[in-house]
Amino acid sequence: MTTPYTPYPGNVAIDSGLDANLSLVTSSLYNQATGSGPGPISYPGDSTVTNPGVVDPNWAYGNTNDSMRASIIDYIRMRLADGIVDVELEQQHYEMGINQALIKYRQRAQNSTEESYAHLVLLPETQEYILPKEIMSVRSIFRRGIGSVTGTTASQFEPFSSGYLNTYMLVAGRVGGLTNYEMFVDYQKLAMRMFGGWMNFTFNPVTKKLTLVRKMPFQGLNPPEDQQESVLLWIFNQKPDQMILNDPMAFPWIQDYAYNFCKMILGEARSKFAQIAGPQGGTSLNGDALKAEAKEAMQELEEQLKLFVDGSQPLTFIIG
Repeated sequence: MTTPYTPYPGNVAIDSGLDANLSLVTSSLYNQATGSGPGPISYPGDSTVTNPGVVDPNWAYGNTNDSMRASIIDYIRMRLADGIVDVELEQQHYEMGINQALIKYRQRAQNSTEESYAHLVLLPETQEYILPKEIMSVRSIFRRGIGSVTGTTASQFEPFSSGYLNTYMLVAGRVGGLTNYEMFVDYQKLAMRMFGGWMNFTFNPVTKKLTLVRKMPFQGLNPPEDQQESVLLWIFNQKPDQMILNDPMAFPWIQDYAYNFCKMILGEARSKFAQIAGPQGGTSLNGDALKAEAKEAMQELEEQLKLFVDGSQPLTFIIG
């Protein structure tokens, strides 16, 4: 007599996120033509994904910007009991609630920005550049070499640096050593301060205008690429809406703030008429109650950002 058992179905597919060698399966930015290179981080939206950043095993939406907004609208409608009672909100009211939640979040939360790097090609006789609107601040500008006062490249090969590296680093223990190399690096920093390695600049976060306190020498109307200096900008830029909406730490806050903002709009509409006349004395509307509840909840949500519930980083020590 055999023991009865429940057989497993033969078509079960387990997605472990590992390959045959038990290594992580990742998406790479590598390009065979250009290598990895600089560029924006890829964040493809998929309307068929079953479980994006939101921690919900029953998620029925994708992770595109439109699908995540649709999920928030459904969340607001269900919490306002739409379908059971008449909710006097239109599509533009829901969209406004989501937009205002994102605006408030970008104003108050550190998690709405990210640190990144970008290349900028300097043009001859040009000091002002208009950067993309997503850039919030420029922290520093890095050049490839010590600097140049006669050309625009500043990325020339430095034989002294390479020779020093070969002599004192590759044969460390027999000659030179880390102490000598540290002194050489200090010498390089001093030379950069004296001969144009550090580039002074100003950045206007409203107009996005980057002004370099240095005019690059004129090399003709159409200088070749090898005479156009490329510098590296250390910047902080805004995260796209789609990235914020797919953040499992930020998404619940966006949901609740958008819900309470729409609740405030609904309260404004219902408080216009305190009571509707009817055959049995009429019906009282709850406009004032909705506004009071929404105001209190929105204040509480703003206080939550001060406690970094969205995954933002707190301020570090400030000296001075």
